[in-house]
Amino acid sequence: MKTYHLILLTTVLFVVIFYGETMGVNLGILGIIYALLTLLATPKKNKTQTFYILFATSVVSSLAFAWFRDFPSLLAVGTSLLFLGLKSKTRKLKSLFIVPVFVTNFFTFFCRFFSFEKWLPKFNTSGMLQKTIAIILIPSIFIIVFFCIYTYGSDHFATLFENIEFDFNFLDFFGLAILGFFIAFNFWNFSVERFIYKQNHYLNNTFSAQQRSQKASFSFMTFDLERTSGIITFLVLNVMLLFFIITYNYEQFYEIPKTPSQLSDETHERVIAVIFSIVMAIAVIMFYFKGAFNFDKNAGILKTLAKIWVVLNAVLIFSAIAKNTEYVQQLGLTYKRLGVYAFLIVSIIGLVITFIKIQMQKTNAFLFNQMLWYFYGMILVCSYFNWGRMATQYNIRNHKGNFEFLHSLNYNDEILEQAFPKEMKTKINYDRVESDKTTFLSKILYYESIKK
Repeated sequence: MKTYHLILLTTVLFVVIFYGETMGVNLGILGIIYALLTLLATPKKNKTQTFYILFATSVVSSLAFAWFRDFPSLLAVGTSLLFLGLKSKTRKLKSLFIVPVFVTNFFTFFCRFFSFEKWLPKFNTSGMLQKTIAIILIPSIFIIVFFCIYTYGSDHFATLFENIEFDFNFLDFFGLAILGFFIAFNFWNFSVERFIYKQNHYLNNTFSAQQRSQKASFSFMTFDLERTSGIITFLVLNVMLLFFIITYNYEQFYEIPKTPSQLSDETHERVIAVIFSIVMAIAVIMFYFKGAFNFDKNAGILKTLAKIWVVLNAVLIFSAIAKNTEYVQQLGLTYKRLGVYAFLIVSIIGLVITFIKIQMQKTNAFLFNQMLWYFYGMILVCSYFNWGRMATQYNIRNHKGNFEFLHSLNYNDEILEQAFPKEMKTKINYDRVESDKTTFLSKILYYESIKK
């Protein structure tokens, strides 16, 4: 299929499945069709292992949205299809450029739309005009004129159309057509500007020969002096972090038990402190190991201190996980506490990749290239599983929280109907009621799986 075929087909499909509907199963169907059409339209040379994985995640994310219709699954569908679209056009461009590529295309939409020669086939304009006039315009004029004459001349003819209700919202139809075309055009006809390709080498995972040369980062500092600066920095930071870990764990495990409110405040403060500490730790390592020190034969002490710094930060993360677990055991499981686990796990992965960067002499871009996929993986995990159900099961099993708290969690209706049958009879789930009233395309499939 040609590009303009794909654009017109998906635009028409968008209007058909969204006109008069709300988001639900329809977006899941649209996502699957976009993924299948991308699979068919992609050249064989671009169908790499990464492409097939992204195709699979696009389909599963679309199914997840049809099932849950929540923000994580919507984010998963969007990112999966954008990654899939990017990899279908180019294998070599780093995935980190996905944001500048599509943002640039959104802003250049009008210019690219009016470049008809680049996305529309060449055809004989005069012949097309003749066919339009002969087949559409002239018959339409005659039909309208004679329709008016016959309805004016015959009351019975006019009454044939009195009971016909023409329920059509032109503004909704037009708005959907514009939005559908905008999405389809930018997905199927996006372009990667030359200046983006020129920046691609900056995101290589390995250093070039020029980057390996031993020269100082700053003109006012010699190479040896910069190495000494790094040794002093990591030595002091390691000592400081070691004392912080000791005091952190003492306050956590040996001080007098806190009230639930105090425990909540302390957990939030300490987790935030840990996350900032990890971000700064990785930033410090990137500062010193951005170039020549990766290959400096005299930087053995510096590398060892940096690795110790990574290990100590990992110990700090496990302490934060223990603190969050204590919080969960006392007050129950919520989305925020699950989110803390997710960010801490991603932080551990970041430290592991940082350790690999030092050990394998990789560039700073290597960190970003790898972490992008782990963040994407976190989005997928958040969207594929029913975390509300899991949290509800844990809380009921461990007697945490009342009915109002448990009802605030999503997609746990069948569990609550078993545990709190009386309360559920008087509690209204507006998403469920809305889903029950709508047509199939607007439904949330999770509620369809629950026995009425």
